[in-house]
Amino acid sequence: MADAELEQIRKARLEQLKAQQGASSGGAPGGGQSQAEAQKQQEAEARQSILNQILHPEAADRLGRIRLVKESRATDIENRLITLARTGQLRQKVTEAQLKDLLAAVAENQEEERIVVDRRKGWDDEDDDLLDL
Repeated sequence: MADAELEQIRKARLEQLKAQQGASSGGAPGGGQSQAEAQKQQEAEARQSILNQILHPEAADRLGRIRLVKESRATDIENRLITLARTGQLRQKVTEAQLKDLLAAVAENQEEERIVVDRRKGWDDEDDDLLDL
């Protein structure tokens, strides 16, 4: 995917969304919050458009399942994929196997959460005497 192609598609989509927003809002006053929401919606649609272009359907499905479990990891992977696409490092669509490799690389870089169990020492329980019977 060429960087120029992605940029052109993104601009066309943003212009289309702006035209739709202008037609539907009709210049209503007090649209500060709606403009922010519309901007977020446009960014989300632009991201989705880019991802649809660079991911095979199986990889997109896997990324969707990851989003259900851990949205922060899915967003991180999406950001990495979009960055790779914009810099021209992706020569073809990302397959599910390539997505798995990327997930493994990200998992290695992330610090694992550890659960530390601190047991009480020197605590005597009367019930322990029953076990000696």
